[in-house]
Order: sequence, then structure tokens, then C-alpha cells
Amino acid sequence: MAQVSLKNVTKKFGDVTAVKSINLEIKDHEFVVFVGPSGCGKTTTLRMIAGLEEVSEGEIFIGDNLVNDTPPKDRNIAMVFQSYALYPHMNVYDNLAFGLKLRGTKKKEIDERVAHSADILGLTDYLDRLPKQLSGGQRQRVALGRAIVRQPQVFLMDEPLSNLDAKLRVQMRAELQKLHKRLQTTIVYVTHDQVEAMTLGQRIAVILNGELQQFDSPLIVYQKPISRFVAGFIGSPPMNFVNGSLIKKEDKYFFEAESFKIEIPSDLHEYIKEYQDKDIVFGIRPEDIWDVPSSAWIDKPCIMESKVDFRELMGSETYLYLKVGCNPLIIRVGAMCDAAAGTKFTIVINLRKIHLFDPENQKAII
Repeated sequence: MAQVSLKNVTKKFGDVTAVKSINLEIKDHEFVVFVGPSGCGKTTTLRMIAGLEEVSEGEIFIGDNLVNDTPPKDRNIAMVFQSYALYPHMNVYDNLAFGLKLRGTKKKEIDERVAHSADILGLTDYLDRLPKQLSGGQRQRVALGRAIVRQPQVFLMDEPLSNLDAKLRVQMRAELQKLHKRLQTTIVYVTHDQVEAMTLGQRIAVILNGELQQFDSPLIVYQKPISRFVAGFIGSPPMNFVNGSLIKKEDKYFFEAESFKIEIPSDLHEYIKEYQDKDIVFGIRPEDIWDVPSSAWIDKPCIMESKVDFRELMGSETYLYLKVGCNPLIIRVGAMCDAAAGTKFTIVINLRKIHLFDPENQKAII
């Protein structure tokens, strides 16, 4: 069994607490991604699992074994770092085989494991080459292969694609998904890139300031963010936020801000009534704001007039940067939209996709 359990794990560097009482249960054969901004504690958490950092408080289990005091070499894990960390004077075969040789593995088994890893990663034709004769993507595959030959219980990956260009990153994401499916091994992956997190992880752990914010499937994290931070961090372009207040008129509730007024659907009233006459934060994703022609089918549409600041043509779609009064909004529309800067633009907000947040604790209300 290769499940990984973190129970109240804390890491302190002197008076600084880098990781605060994280609890996680990573299932056997699961691909889990730690994601968050730089300095949030995700790599420190990974390094504690690897044994490269001591745990200040709490317990880490790999399988059924408590590994707090177990040296890294005895944890049956393999780590892939941000830098390829290849031996420049060794060819691909020797780079792959080096760790096995140190452990006294017999040559026949080394040959078999290296051949198997090279076949999985498409490196069979490059075994005689030195690292300097390889592309960045090929070097990263060698780094992955060096981990695969060990046949570990758990793979730990610390931003392994960050040194690659955009096209190679996309290719390597696909290769990592295929690799996980083929190896059926537990993978814990660290990245600051929310696109990598969404595309790779079966579940993603969003971390901020050393604290676990949300741990769930990518779709749940995207559709039902637990806090304003998660809502703004996951998604590109990010969620739109407008500061305002909740007003009740007769039996209806409205979110109101300057030049911005939205009626809250009646089936959501029970969740928001305690915020009547209080400040709240309204959130809506760019894809949930449409131009009128594409939105004519909506019952009781919420229509607003805005002004275009500028637009970004992305090829298959266009991002419009608008203002409703003084409130900035980003919306995603079709590539053929040619709205010019300074012109008026009518938008429709999908009321079934709105989010509301408490401005004090930043938690989601709906």
C-alpha cells in the first residue's frame, strides 16, 4: 500500500511557522497536486514527506509506517526536482542506472529496469547520449526515468516542468498523465501553476501561508471554491470580484455596489439572510458573463451596460476588460467579437453561477 497520511503536520524555522497543522489523506495510486503561490509551504510539505526536512509537530505515514524518523533512503520514495540534476559526464544509461548501482543491484536487473524505464519514456534511442546532447524535454524524461527505475511506492515531484517552454510543458503534462496510468503509483506533485494542477491532479490541495485551504477534485475546487483566495487563484482569467452590500427590498435580496445591482435567486435566500444590510463580496467567473446575442435563452436575464477598456484576442476566444461604473470585470467571449476600446457593451450575468464571500473571514457564503 502506498497511501500517504499527514496528521497535524507543522514545520517551524525558528520563530517562523512555514507549515501549519496540515491534515491530508492521499490514497493509494492517487495523483495529488499541491498548488499555491510561491512561499506558501507546498515544497516544504513535500520535502517533509521525502524526509529532507524534519517534522516539527505531527506525524507522516507512508503506507502503514510512521516515517518521521525514517531516513529518506529507507522511505521507498523517489523524488524529481525542479532542476534535472543529471550527471553531465554520464550518458543516459549511466544516469538511469547510477542509483541502482549504489544499492548493489545486480547488473541483469539494472539492465532490465533501465530498458523498461527507457521504453516507457521514449529514451531507448538516447541511452548513449550525454545530457548536453539532449533537449530540455528529454533531460526531464531522464530525471523521471531515474525515479522510475527505483520502483518506489511514492513519486514526489517538485515543479518538474518549470524549466520547460510552454509547448513542452503541455507535452510533458500529457506524458505524466500517461505515465501515472501505466505505473499505477502514488504521485505527489508540487506546482505554482494552477493550469498544471487542474489538468494533472485527481485531487488538488490548495495551500496559502502554510495552511491547507481546500482539498478536493479540480472540478469541485473550481466550481465550489471554499474561500475568496481559492476562487481567485484557481481559474484563468481569474474570478471577478465586486465589493458591495446585501440589501433586502420587500421579499427580495439584492447585491448592490456603485452602478451594480443584482437580484439574488430565491433558492439562495436561506444561505444569505444573516448578511442582510452587511458588506459582502460578489464573485463571477469570466465565462459566466455573456454578451446578449449568446444569452437570449436565459430566463429573467440580469442585463447590464458596461464600457470596454481593452480586449485581448487569444485566437479561439477573446477576453474583454470592461467597467460597470467603477467596477472592473473580465469576460470571455467568442473570437469574432470586435468590441473596441471606449465603446459601450451590453452583458448578461448568469445568476446560477454567482458566488458570495464574507469580507471578514474570506469564506464562501454561496
